[in-house]
Amino acid sequence: MQRHFDEELRKMNAELLRMASLAESAIHKSIEALKNRDREAAEAVIEDDRKIDELELTIEERAIDLLALHQPMAGDLRFITTGMKVNAELERIADLAVNIAQRVIELVDKPLLKQLIDIPKLTDIARKMVKNAINSFLKRDEGLAKEVILSDPKADGLRNLIYDELINDYLCKDGTASLRAVPLLLITRYLERICDHATNIAEDVIYMVSARVVKHHSEKLRNGR
Repeated sequence: MQRHFDEELRKMNAELLRMASLAESAIHKSIEALKNRDREAAEAVIEDDRKIDELELTIEERAIDLLALHQPMAGDLRFITTGMKVNAELERIADLAVNIAQRVIELVDKPLLKQLIDIPKLTDIARKMVKNAINSFLKRDEGLAKEVILSDPKADGLRNLIYDELINDYLCKDGTASLRAVPLLLITRYLERICDHATNIAEDVIYMVSARVVKHHSEKLRNGR
């Protein structure tokens, strides 16, 4: 029975790792579609979301079976229940990548307002946070989870920088720029939300590992507590 439990747990880990990889890839591909003004690439991100939705259901069913059939205790119980939360967060991240792709489709036939510099930077931060968040879960690495949480203010700062530029330098000066500026504002918001979901995963990992509640209290980590 223990061998079967361990095997099912390994399968869930592998599926979560695959889901994280698919979600991270969707983020990358959606922004590449934006940079290249590639409608087909954006549509592919939307189409591929079905694979992620199907994988989410598979992981959820496996986790429920692990809980129902094996009645795990202590650390294993926290790991599985946290895995269910991670699964939901990754699905939301993938949905946000789809949202980005949908905004890209709105922009492909319009000239960009400016050269894309800060949005790709925010994308890199988001992808790294997602990757580190899932690794912190699979490795039960509280230190790596803390790194993810402490990265979020940098993402927020970059979001604010992009907002200020698009609103003050474009929208306020030229109302006709809205059809090109608003989708970029939304894409920035989606990327920042991806960072928030990665932070949620990291906060759950810290609770899983040490039973410490840091949700809504990241200042404790910045102060070394």
